[in-house]
Amino acid sequence: MVDVTVKQLADTVGAPVDRLLKQMQEAGLSHRSEADSVTEEQKQVLLGFLKQSHGAAAKPAEKITLKRKSTGTLKSGQGRAGRSVTVEVRRKRTYVKRSEIESAEAPVPQEDAVSQSELEAKRIRDEEAARIQAEEDARLAEQARKEETERKAAEEKQRAEEEQQRLERERLAAVEKETAKTKPSEPKVVSAADIQAKEQSEQRGGKRARGRERGVGSQGRGDDRRRELSLKSERRTKRKQPHRDAPLQVDQQGGEFKPTEFISREVEVGEMITVGELAQRMAVKAGEVIKTLMGLGVMATINQTVDTDTATLVVEEMGHRIKFVSDDALEEQLEASLVIEGETETRAPVVTVMGHVDHGKTSLLDYIRNTRVTSGEAGGITQHIGAYSVSTVNGDVTFIDTPGHAAFTSMRARGAKITDIVVLVVAADDGVMPQTEEAIQHAKAAEVPLIVAINKIDLEGADAERVTNELAAKDVVPEEWGGETQFIKVSAITGEGIDSLLEAITLQAELLEIGAIVEAPAQGVVIESQLDRGRGPVATVLIQNGTLRQGDIVIAGEFHGRVRAMLDDTGSATKTALPAQPVEVLGINGTPGAGDEFAVVTDERSARELAEFRRDKTQERLQAMQQAAKLENMFANMAEGEKRILKVVIKADVRGSLEAIIQAMADIGNDEVSVQVLGSGVGGISESDATMAVTYGAAVFGFNVRADKRAKTLLEKEGVDLRYYSVIYELMDDVKNVLSGLLSPEVREEIVGIAEVRDVFKSPRYGQIAGCMVVEGVVYRNKPIRVLRDNVVIYEGELESLRRFKDDVNDVRNGTECGIGVRNYNDVRAGDSIEVFDTKEIAREL
Repeated sequence: MVDVTVKQLADTVGAPVDRLLKQMQEAGLSHRSEADSVTEEQKQVLLGFLKQSHGAAAKPAEKITLKRKSTGTLKSGQGRAGRSVTVEVRRKRTYVKRSEIESAEAPVPQEDAVSQSELEAKRIRDEEAARIQAEEDARLAEQARKEETERKAAEEKQRAEEEQQRLERERLAAVEKETAKTKPSEPKVVSAADIQAKEQSEQRGGKRARGRERGVGSQGRGDDRRRELSLKSERRTKRKQPHRDAPLQVDQQGGEFKPTEFISREVEVGEMITVGELAQRMAVKAGEVIKTLMGLGVMATINQTVDTDTATLVVEEMGHRIKFVSDDALEEQLEASLVIEGETETRAPVVTVMGHVDHGKTSLLDYIRNTRVTSGEAGGITQHIGAYSVSTVNGDVTFIDTPGHAAFTSMRARGAKITDIVVLVVAADDGVMPQTEEAIQHAKAAEVPLIVAINKIDLEGADAERVTNELAAKDVVPEEWGGETQFIKVSAITGEGIDSLLEAITLQAELLEIGAIVEAPAQGVVIESQLDRGRGPVATVLIQNGTLRQGDIVIAGEFHGRVRAMLDDTGSATKTALPAQPVEVLGINGTPGAGDEFAVVTDERSARELAEFRRDKTQERLQAMQQAAKLENMFANMAEGEKRILKVVIKADVRGSLEAIIQAMADIGNDEVSVQVLGSGVGGISESDATMAVTYGAAVFGFNVRADKRAKTLLEKEGVDLRYYSVIYELMDDVKNVLSGLLSPEVREEIVGIAEVRDVFKSPRYGQIAGCMVVEGVVYRNKPIRVLRDNVVIYEGELESLRRFKDDVNDVRNGTECGIGVRNYNDVRAGDSIEVFDTKEIAREL
């Protein structure tokens, strides 16, 4: 055979020349370059070397191993949901030469039998292991297939949503374009990017036209195919473009792309807005807004908020128009929509009956209910409603039961004048009690007229005159004494005076001239709410204006819903509810708070948006109250002004101590700070006291009394400060300390040492070093200093070093020499004075 060169051999075997030369040298051949010739014998030598180096035996193989694969089907699962899984079984078999077997069988026949049994057992074990491995592989493959299927389904769903959104944008763009075509006076502006996109689309359209000439099929199927291909091409074109161009519209007839005009939108922006919400209002992707922000030098993510100025720059940069709106725009829109006009009609008065426990309030309400319910309404009124109507000779009266006064306090806090008249029940044998005083305070705070019902006059120990005197001491003066309050003597057991009480209520209502508009969307207040197991959230509401109908969409506080059903005060279903009528409403998606206003809105979307807005506001307010209600940080919740007020609620064990504490607090304060007592009384701190403190952000002081479990839980939950005292002077000292903390501290400077500069030295480490003599006080190392020249301050700073001889010292006393290095100042001269001073903040006291 003809010899070949090293290069040709390398090309034949597919190996690099350098590697082949290295292997030939290791095999003992004398080839050094790619041009050297290689004989057949040298090839055999090289081949033998390579076999030895790779572990190949010199003698021919005595065994042959064959690997086979067999495919089967394994049924996974049971029932109809079972699936067939393909299982692959791999087998391995070794064959040996017959001559070798015969030579081995003669001398050792027993050993051969043993080896055959071992081989058979090994084969069985291998097959079992292969089967187990195949089942495991099948299980893993099935799991991977399920995950892949779910992932593909999610991706397909996302792509479908994106495709739907894009088609919707194109449809809107087409409508906008058609609208623009109807205005011939407005010229169409086409940018260079639009022209380039049109040229590219025309080229693609020509290719598709040539493809249609060769294609076959119906016209409808061809149109669908062109549309699908055009949409795919459009997506590819959008990905390749570096900038955002106008969206492209597909022509159904010719298959060409036509650029649409840019849509300039009016974007509403409040004080703060997130990047994602801003992008949504401009109908662009959030990534585009983030790019624009980066171009303006602002790094922000999709969930971060930007202020009005930044949002304005982004909107104008992207070619849209800005419209500033208030953060309370939703509330303002609701208020504007709730302005109702119409003819005012007289409505029933709303009366709240209040009084101390065991003074007969419940008995009085039961007597009025049982004797004044209209005929035919057997069974009376369900007790849990909390509000009901009573028919009298002079008209209807709506009574509200507010146990614990929680609802009444919430209503007063929100400024809702739900109550027209307050009936104060006082036991003739017990007199004025702490809760009676609290009811008087509530009535005065709500600015509603008061009617006093002196109950239990049928008892032997009844003393109505004493009750009248005690109430007069609380500024509740009867009409007989020249006041404005009606006093009625009643008995809830015998019914004496009940008619007079109802007449007094009717007379007071006539003086107030209570009226409401009937033909209008309903407005009112939530009295109470609960979560019923079978009916869901149930809210008891009182209509103030308008008419509530079944099917109306209402919003109540932070919740909304459609009125599915209504129950009146007798528990009967009703379709409508008129002003001053309490009803139970089903259909609201939550339990609104007592005192929350409710109103009928036009559409459910507006109600949902406003409810979500109120929930966010409530969450922010609760977070702020966690810090603001603390007594030490009370000033953080006070408005900036000339005078700051500390609000407190005080409860004491006896009347004398309470009056002394209130009088002492009235004397504390000056023109800048003062104390305001929101509520006071004798007895333990109740839940109503806690509600009052939470509502107004006041601190609660207990003098020889404690808070009950409910009040303590409420105060701890809302973060309101609760303090107990047993000595009046400790209470006064704490109040003085709090008020003193509200005063600005007084800053004073005190000169602690003066040193005269005798000479100036140079230091390679500190620069100029002033050799000084301390002539007054003590010079400290870590206090601020002033450098004076001719008694004029020329520099103010701090010491960098203070040494005596070569040792660093912290202070040098009067009459001692020292070296002083002034930080960042190198103009110290002999004759200057270095003044060391200390700044102190002196807390002002009342």
